[in-house]
This record gives sequence, structure tokens and C-alpha cells, in this order.
Amino acid sequence: MFKTLSTTILLTLIVTMLASCGGGSKSSAPANEDAQQSTIEAVTEPVVWLEATPESVGMDSSILEQTFDQAFVDGSYTQAALVIKDNKLIYERYRGILPSEVTNFEATRDIDGQERYGLRDKDSLATSWSTAKSFTSVMIAIAIEQGYIESLSEPASNHIDVWQEDERAAITIRNLLDMRSGLPIICYDFSMQSLEVCPDGGTAGGNLVYSSDQMSACIDRQLAATNVYQPWYTNGPLWQAGYWLYSNCDTMVLGEILYRATGQDLQTYADLHLFSKIGMQAQWWRDNDGTSQVDGNYLAYCCLDATPRDFARFGQLLLNNGLWDGEQVIPSSYVDSIKNITVDSRVSEIWGGGLFSYGLQFWSIIPETLEGGSVYPEPNTLLSTVGFDGQYITLDFDNNMVVVRNSLYSPIINASDERKMVISQGNLEESNLVGSLPNGIGLTDGSNYSHSKLLYGVNNSIIDPD
Repeated sequence: MFKTLSTTILLTLIVTMLASCGGGSKSSAPANEDAQQSTIEAVTEPVVWLEATPESVGMDSSILEQTFDQAFVDGSYTQAALVIKDNKLIYERYRGILPSEVTNFEATRDIDGQERYGLRDKDSLATSWSTAKSFTSVMIAIAIEQGYIESLSEPASNHIDVWQEDERAAITIRNLLDMRSGLPIICYDFSMQSLEVCPDGGTAGGNLVYSSDQMSACIDRQLAATNVYQPWYTNGPLWQAGYWLYSNCDTMVLGEILYRATGQDLQTYADLHLFSKIGMQAQWWRDNDGTSQVDGNYLAYCCLDATPRDFARFGQLLLNNGLWDGEQVIPSSYVDSIKNITVDSRVSEIWGGGLFSYGLQFWSIIPETLEGGSVYPEPNTLLSTVGFDGQYITLDFDNNMVVVRNSLYSPIINASDERKMVISQGNLEESNLVGSLPNGIGLTDGSNYSHSKLLYGVNNSIIDPD
């Protein structure tokens, strides 16, 4: 059962997601127009970790090697995985596409798979998909600390003014962060060529990626009627106020709130107050709505490109309780709140309740039954970002450890030279999209990768001091 549930959650995590609103980014100019044009100079120094042997931090290198062998088998589509323990890089591995993966890719796409997804190393970009949601969460915390946003309990309508006119005025920023807004999920309707309320459960979170404007429809959503059957709610018979519903639109709205509150787009604000602080280089994708935000709405719910080592920096920052090189980058109280989701944000209304937690745009890893009958991890013990096609930054606070895993990735940038999402169905030559494997490109065979299995092996490599 655990394996089935885990697989369902992870495969439905991201590939189609968000949208914006009628009042949206078009109706309110940001408070600081100059700030939106500001840029941060790219970090040119290589990302360097203090590297150490597994044994130096009490881990068994032979067990790690076997564990990584399993995680990198042909058919897993694993590009990168690494382990940071006690602030040291103690194990990492990278690879390009393997034979059966090439065969699967070329059976679906008339493109040289080896050329597109060949050699990969520590400097090769990976992508986040919904792992970006956790970055957006942290940017909300920084904006609160800087006084741009009052608190987590502040009504979102203080920034999304069109919501002040109806029942949406009661939705708080914390409601959006916890995916408990009461708003429906949004899907792209190919017949109407527009974003609409999903007619069924569809892709988890709602598939927004086909729309040039992924913001307006997210803001335009009305509260869903309660005590009735809703076709997009597949976790129970009747929809109730406050139920957990994974929604890309909720995060997209958070990105608009940040834009309106700070006067800076998501990329600029993150560059100034997060990425540059920890030596991280990252590029955030936008939609293709040239009249919104900064020539497109930044996709707060997804699509942040960086190296696996840079994703690990974000994980280490959280392990450090938000402190980096003597500077409190994220308020420590917010990191405490993230840790506490395993207590106050358990998703109790589905699957019998208590199997996993979701809060502040972070997950607890869902237990999975592994070969031999072991179930790992225990419910509500390991926190993680989670992204489509298996993008993870997993936090083990008890063992002071970060585990990062990314699937094979190549940005498809053919429609323009910018990371602006444009998807021409069946035509990669006229598309810009996040080309993760296998499902981001729509391959016929899925991945055999198991994140719980990787985490189980990494945990077993820790040598008992007794």
C-alpha cells in the first residue's frame, strides 16, 4: 500500500501547473518600479564544498556505493545524487543518459538522445519542478522579516485586491502555503485553449504549462462550494472548507503577492536576498504573457534551474536554521515552523490520516514498502522538497544531513533564447519547456527510481557509534 500511495503522489506532483488572475499582475503596478529592473551580478566562482570521506563523518562508503549503484541503474533516469553531512560533501555521482533510456527516448522523439542528454557532471544544470515551491515559501518568510508582508496570518487580499470583494477576503497567506485555500485546481482545456477549473482530478496540482498566461486564471478562481461532490477532488466524496488540495495555482498566487509586496520579481528578489547570500546560481522560468510582471509571470510553483550542488546549498541553509556564513538569511523561527509541519500540518483527511504532512510548501517523505518488507521512512520524520520526475532536497535534521536527487534534464529553448514557457504540442522545435526525463518529455516508460530506497541506503550507511 505504501508503495502504491507513494508512487501516486510522486508521479502526480508537477508536470502541468499554474495560472494568474483578472486583477492579476496586470492590475497593480509594483511599489518599486526601479527595483524590478535591478539585477544581481552572477556568481562566477565555482561552487565548492568542503569535501570529506564518508568514514570521516561516521558513514560506510561501501554501503553508499551500493546504494548509489541502485539509484543510478539504467531506467532510473537519475542524473545526479549527492549527500551532505555535517556541512561536508561526502558522496556524489553524476551520469548522462543510458542505453535503455536512449531507446525509450528515441522511440518517442525524433531527436538524438545521447546528444541531448549525454555527458553530465557536477556543473550540469538540473531542474526543480515543484521543489521551487519550497523556495517561494522561504522568500515569503524573508519578505515578512523585511516588513513587506505582515505575517502568515495576513489576508492574501491585502495584496490581491480583487479578493477583497467576496469570500476570498478570508484566505490567509498561510492557507495558500499549506494548500488549504478552498480554491479549486485549474487545468488547461485544449478545446477552449484556456485555463479552466479542472473537470476531474487530472494532473496533480493542475496543468498550467500550456497557457501563455499562467497567472490570471489562478487569481480569478472563486471559492469552491462545500458539502458537495467536486469532480476535481478525488480524495473523498464531499468537498469541505479547509481540506488539503495540492494546487499549483496557490503557489502561483504567492509569487504574485511577493511581486506586489516587494516591487521586485521573484528572480530579482531571490537573487538579492537568497541566492547571492549562499553562493547559489539559479534561473527561474516565466510564462509567456508579455504584459505581466516582468515580460512574463515568474513560475513560483515550479521550474528553477540550478546545479545539484546549488540545490544542496538550499538544504544546508535550512539545516543551519537559516544561518549562512554568520548571516541569518532565513528567520530561524520560520525554519522551526517548517520543522513543525510534522506535528501541526499532518494531512489527516485522506488515506486514513497521518501518513504524511504538508505545510509551508514542504512535504514529509511518504513511507514506502521496500524489497524485503522494510518500510521506510517512518511517517512524518524526513522533510523534503518534492518535484515532478523525482527532484528532491531531503532534510534529515536528526543526522544533520541533506540528500539531493535530480533526474536527467535539458532545457528545451527553441522558441526563443529565454526561459519563457512556450509549448507547441508535438513540436519541440517551436517550444520552450522544462525537458526533464522521463515524464517531462512524455516518454512511454516511467522511471524505476525509488527515493525511499535511496534514503534507506544512505541511512543504513551511518555507522552506529555503539
